[in-house]
Amino acid sequence: MAVVVALCGCSFKRFAANRLGDALAGSAGTFASDDDPDLVRAAVPFSLKLVEGLLAESPRHESLLLAGASGFTQFAYAFVQQDSEETEDKDLAAAEALRGRARRLYLRARDYGLRGLEVRHRGFGGALRADPQRTVRLATVKDVPLLYWTGIAWAGAISDSKDNPDLIADLPVVQAMMERALELDERFGDGALHCFFIAYEMSRPGGAGDAAERARGHFDRAIALSGGRLAAPWVALAEEVCVQKQDLKGFRAALEKALAVEPEAKPEWRLVNLVMQRRAKWLLGRADQLFLKTEDTPQ
Repeated sequence: MAVVVALCGCSFKRFAANRLGDALAGSAGTFASDDDPDLVRAAVPFSLKLVEGLLAESPRHESLLLAGASGFTQFAYAFVQQDSEETEDKDLAAAEALRGRARRLYLRARDYGLRGLEVRHRGFGGALRADPQRTVRLATVKDVPLLYWTGIAWAGAISDSKDNPDLIADLPVVQAMMERALELDERFGDGALHCFFIAYEMSRPGGAGDAAERARGHFDRAIALSGGRLAAPWVALAEEVCVQKQDLKGFRAALEKALAVEPEAKPEWRLVNLVMQRRAKWLLGRADQLFLKTEDTPQ
């Protein structure tokens, strides 16, 4: 009898975790439409730990695994990586500590994403590292959200790990995942995949043709798919393309376009637009560090 009661108790806990997990995973829009990034910064850690607690009871819950992948990635980028970059000029040691924290959060997000893909495709994670191009062919359009958030988290960890050759060696895996996601559903996230490739094309190993031209092609699609109501493509264009090409005029014009986006025009994009506009302002303030010549530079 005790064994039966214990089993029923475990089943009930898992049932309750699944029901709460479904509700929690569907509540992301509440954060996305918030107009107070600092409030979200304070609230998100509790939600993320709740996701982890529910996953301890229901470790194969797909929606919770996706919520873990996307939630930790967004928190790491918006509230840890950005802080590390803004701190670097004032306190290098503090910036390095924040960068290390961002990397750990990205890797946690990546692992949740891989677990989600494993639920649908057994052995996916191990096969992915062995043969990324072949393995990603197993993914279907239903896997695009997990492919995207896993790839973005992985890319974030790599960008914060210049001294980790093992992690940098995973870049072909990220490329394969993101290219497969783009092939399956280029419209995902209203151009989010194209926004990733704006940055990636500028450093793609062995890319054919002109990198800036490829990046601008993705920028054009990102703008078209978002209807020009997301600031992120403009910020990516300025930060990745204009800086590398030392196009100060284009840099400033792109960031002004980002700042001109009206967050209230699309409430479900309000938070991401506010976060990206904060980055746009920060980038504008660093023009003299990013460009060899500015209008104030003596000739």
